[in-house]
Amino acid sequence: MLDNRPTLPPEIARRRTFAIISHPDAGKTTLTEKFLLFGGAIQMAGQVRAKGEARRTRSDFMKMEQDRGISVSASAMSFEFGKYRFNLVDTPGHSDFSEDTYRTLTAVDAAIMVIDGAKGVESQTRKLFEVCRLRDLPILTFCNKMDRESRDVFEIIDEIQENLAIDVAPASWPIGVGRDFIGAYDLLHDRLEIMDRADRNKVAESVKISGLDDPRLADHIPADLLAKFREEIEMARELLPTFDRQSFLEGHMTPIWFGSAINSFGVKELMDGMGEYGPEPQPQTAKERQLDASESKVAGFVFKVQANMDPKHRDRVAFVRLASGHFERGMKLLHVRSKKQMAVSNPVLFLAADRELAEEAWAGDIIGIPNHGQLRIGDALTEGESLHFTGIPSFAPELLQGVRAGDPMKAKHLEKALMQFAEEGAAKVFKPMIGSGFIVGVVGALQFEVLASRIEQEYSLPVRFEGSQFSSARWVQGPKAAVEKLIAVNKGHIAQDSDGDTVFLTRLQWDIDRVQRDHPDVKLTATKDMMV
Repeated sequence: MLDNRPTLPPEIARRRTFAIISHPDAGKTTLTEKFLLFGGAIQMAGQVRAKGEARRTRSDFMKMEQDRGISVSASAMSFEFGKYRFNLVDTPGHSDFSEDTYRTLTAVDAAIMVIDGAKGVESQTRKLFEVCRLRDLPILTFCNKMDRESRDVFEIIDEIQENLAIDVAPASWPIGVGRDFIGAYDLLHDRLEIMDRADRNKVAESVKISGLDDPRLADHIPADLLAKFREEIEMARELLPTFDRQSFLEGHMTPIWFGSAINSFGVKELMDGMGEYGPEPQPQTAKERQLDASESKVAGFVFKVQANMDPKHRDRVAFVRLASGHFERGMKLLHVRSKKQMAVSNPVLFLAADRELAEEAWAGDIIGIPNHGQLRIGDALTEGESLHFTGIPSFAPELLQGVRAGDPMKAKHLEKALMQFAEEGAAKVFKPMIGSGFIVGVVGALQFEVLASRIEQEYSLPVRFEGSQFSSARWVQGPKAAVEKLIAVNKGHIAQDSDGDTVFLTRLQWDIDRVQRDHPDVKLTATKDMMV
């Protein structure tokens, strides 16, 4: 699969663009912090557990995220690690934000799956894993919290193999668990890694060992743990597959590292693994053709829009994954949807919470382009070629509520705020044909709180959400005459979304069945491709 591709220019070949996925609370934010710490992007990891100011972790900058300690918006961070350039895209772990995560996964080449040593594979992990599966993303696994009481290592590996139907190859093996956890043995490089419990931000000390019979092991490991460890390794070598990079790149096998992110343990080995074995920037698919990262012309697509990253300026930043070429600041790119040229004069790279101007960027990198609403999710930017990137989905919301401004005189402001959130992908906004007001649709209930708090903060506009008679929405597709006929007899159910597409609002499954019966030419769909 990888052999007939042209070799990539060295600058592109050293890029590793990936996301970290996990169930809430498995330790993703802590792991992200340690990546930035080892990558030199931050000086001191913001102890997630610390109080007040100290707990403002570097990758969470929206006020609500800081208050609640969850990552709601997927931000991107770039940093150097050894000879590699890492682009880490943070994904919200909270299940109410799964759509944002889904889109983020269209912009990366690999994923790191974090699981909690005590809990194993949890529901949200399974969902996100399925998405990676759909895209054949290579996955590295990090089993976190080994310094707490955790389950048997074989049990954890079995659960991953069974639940996720993927081969698991141990890259490291833990020595002791919980209070007895002293470190891990690096199976890929025959090294013993000893954890330092005293200093949480210190990289573990490595002891080079020549194989498992090396007498020096006994200097570092208590006899009972050493005997158990040798026995487990024997079993592991017989029962578990050895790591095969090709199988990993094709998405059939995941290497697993064991560690404790909060103690900075096992993190560096995981990062080395991403550099050494992770995929280079992969070809991206457009409707017209496949784009290879080695092509000289610049092309990229918007996978996320984030508004008001800086409350003082009403800016929106569009996150663009570069699919090919060497981008330089000030370049003029064609905005394919509007067919207009756009001069990209102040693109930004994100180094944790600090932004800096990007003088240049290469295929695989993620840059932020500040704009005033011209760029939307799914948009393509190219050096002239008309390309439409595929596979960035928009899902039908599962919860619908009406929304009103506390002050009726401010209805116009409310409309502006809602449209902004719709473009950002934070919510779906529908304008019903009959009656005034808007209906807002989201995937999870927590999003209503986030929206209300952001509208109040960013627009100083108190709003209230109220129940709606509708429970879900479907996009309407079909021949023009058939769609018009449907609209004529169902005016009370029809609305338009923020792109102006027709939407059928439903109360019960019965509504959908009725439309399919009475209007066989019309199709109601639960997703629409964000291609423009």
